[in-house]
Amino acid sequence: MLRLSIIIVNYNVKFFLEQALRSVQKATKQIASEIFVVDNNSVDGSVELLKQKFPEILVIENKENLGFAKANNQAIQCARGEFILLLNPDTIVEEDTFEKCLLFMQEHPEAGAVGVKMLDGKGSFLPESKRAFPSPAVAFFKAFGLSKLFPQSKIFGRYHLGYLPESKTHEVEVLAGAFMFIRKAAIEKAGLLDETFFMYGEDIDLSYRIVKAGFKNYYLADTRIIHYKGESTKKGSMNYVRMFYQAMIIFSQKHFSPQGAGFYISMLKIAIYVRAAASVISRIVTRLSLPFIDAMTIYGGMVMIKNFWQNNIKASEGTTYPNEYIYIVVPGYIIMWLASVFFSGGYEEKARPARIIRGLFFGTIVIAAIYGFLPDDLRFSRAMILLGFVFAVFDMMLIRVLIHAMQHRNLRLGEAPEKRLIIVGSRNESNRVERLLNQAKIKNDYIGYVSLLPEADHYMHHLGSVHQLDEIVRIYKIDEVIFCSKDLSSQKIIECMTKIGSHLEYKIIAEDSLSIIGSNSKDTPGELYTIDIKLAIDTPFNRRSKRLFDIAAAIFLLCTIPLNFLIVKNFEGLISNLLTVLIGNKSWVGYAGNEQQQNQLPAIRPGIITPLDEFQIKKLDDAAISRINLLYAKDYSASTDAELFFQCYRWLGKKPT
Repeated sequence: MLRLSIIIVNYNVKFFLEQALRSVQKATKQIASEIFVVDNNSVDGSVELLKQKFPEILVIENKENLGFAKANNQAIQCARGEFILLLNPDTIVEEDTFEKCLLFMQEHPEAGAVGVKMLDGKGSFLPESKRAFPSPAVAFFKAFGLSKLFPQSKIFGRYHLGYLPESKTHEVEVLAGAFMFIRKAAIEKAGLLDETFFMYGEDIDLSYRIVKAGFKNYYLADTRIIHYKGESTKKGSMNYVRMFYQAMIIFSQKHFSPQGAGFYISMLKIAIYVRAAASVISRIVTRLSLPFIDAMTIYGGMVMIKNFWQNNIKASEGTTYPNEYIYIVVPGYIIMWLASVFFSGGYEEKARPARIIRGLFFGTIVIAAIYGFLPDDLRFSRAMILLGFVFAVFDMMLIRVLIHAMQHRNLRLGEAPEKRLIIVGSRNESNRVERLLNQAKIKNDYIGYVSLLPEADHYMHHLGSVHQLDEIVRIYKIDEVIFCSKDLSSQKIIECMTKIGSHLEYKIIAEDSLSIIGSNSKDTPGELYTIDIKLAIDTPFNRRSKRLFDIAAAIFLLCTIPLNFLIVKNFEGLISNLLTVLIGNKSWVGYAGNEQQQNQLPAIRPGIITPLDEFQIKKLDDAAISRINLLYAKDYSASTDAELFFQCYRWLGKKPT
């Protein structure tokens, strides 16, 4: 009989899945086991990766996203192991994790399931490694932030059982679905995962039913895993908040009395509204804070310019500026300048000075053009417009230089500082990783590599051996460490991370992999360096340019309607398309082909025409269509859409693809 069946549900996290499977294979070398991967209709090439690199793994290919519970149940019903492990694809396990879990279960026959100590990508403890059942009181304290304010309180801190030491093994109530090591007999008695839960909550429900079936759940502290929390779930989004609390509502309706469930659901609904409001306010404040600072400082500058101009330049003429100038005209100037900076890309992260200056310049041109059409009583000095432009350039540059200097301690505006990076692994593997970084065009300051053992011969990039790693990090002021898992065990990597601390960034590259994976905090999704092609259409500037072109082209078509009636085929279709583009439901140019092909590229609005319409070829195979779409996304600019728009002008009335 097999000892262990490992089940991983995957959805579009190919690179993380590869690393997880490498670690699982190392951890099962001495254990009779089987590995299932249930793929929920990924479009990132996950299944192709499995067939190519892991042919021995049992793959269940779903044709739609069935959710976490249903996908796990598919594999559980096929599993032959005495124990079943539900494991997330964005995890890395230590080499002895499974052996320790098996030993613990053998020594504790009352244990129905066990979880382990989970760490984020920087080696910090994840509190969801151990949790309590979400009773109405626990829900109340969680919803109103008391559990966060008093995490170690036995009353307020029950949600994550913060009063129980993370370094000791404990009996707990709830285990995380990211790593849930379950006795098969417990599943047979408690039942499969409840498929009412699509995502989130099913682990709480199963933990509850395992306890109700007469077993105990344990948190095992003497083995660890890395969990790149959030990569496959996007936990920071409002969609996550909504789905999570909806799952809790299902749980309460299922397991609580009607009175208890009613109170609990009320608390959850309050929590949803509070979190939604906080999220919206936070997002608005974050996005508008810099434009607000710009507006206030430019306004102050314009007031000073007005006073100087009035009291010194125009004093002899007796000219004074009315209140309308300060309260109406100047705010109008500022709105125009800031809007132009926004559309120029000046408010994007790490925007270069040229974008800001360009936006202010074009904003000034628009202001000057409007100025000529204003009545005489609203036309004030052109010189103050130019002085305002000069002041706005100086002011916005100064603000950004100060912010950048505080964040990065340098004055290279628009450029993030290069991270001082080292690689931990053999010379051959370190050289391979360095080449990958160069191919991916990662701009980091590569300091050198750290070997497993001291090297006899001197090599320029060799910094020392791994037992000196914390000293090397301190001496060279390292910002990021990349571990080569071909040369270091997962256990050793985790030891290094926890010893050095979470002030660094860590990444790991698996054997023969082309992706380098890590995470900067427990609250952000995992990230990776890969040699995948960068797509121009996915930048905020090009997305904004595409939308602006759509609007401009629609206005052009409206202004030339009589001519279009003679040129464009299906004039009624043109009017319909024009309206759908203006309201933002469609774009003039979109991808060709079926939805599966399009899902592998950054999402854009459906197009009236496609890059294929330029060639007027009726039959192309899927591979050719995918290549044309890829080239469109890779080399996109607004001029691309403009060229296709005029080349396919006659077909702008066609039904959207």
